[in-house]
Amino acid sequence: MPDTTIADHDLAERNTRIVLTAMRELFAEKDLTALDRYWAEPYVQHSPQMPDGLDTLRSAVPGLQGFSWQPHRIAAQGDLVFTHSLVHGWAPGPVVIVDIYRLENERIVEHWDVVQDLTPAESTASGHPMV
Repeated sequence: MPDTTIADHDLAERNTRIVLTAMRELFAEKDLTALDRYWAEPYVQHSPQMPDGLDTLRSAVPGLQGFSWQPHRIAAQGDLVFTHSLVHGWAPGPVVIVDIYRLENERIVEHWDVVQDLTPAESTASGHPMV
């Protein structure tokens, strides 16, 4: 495994702060101007239900009802930030989402996600919670 330099660690920490602030301002506060501060075009979207570009977020966010994003685990490596979160208001029921964000010049420019319906721990085969 390669050595992690202080610069890599600093980049990962800075990118983590940017993602957490961006998500809070856009989704919790519904501040669409956050898109201008923390995202950049061309915005590449790998989520199967969303096209590339920021216009989809601009139109989707105002209509979200009861939205909450609760990250439980966060990891970062270089220009990538990973979050494992419990989300309400994105789907009909609560979902667990792993998001991967790629940043360039302190802006989010690419996004992947994996979304699963929340299954209570007592209903999982292992008895362990999803988040």
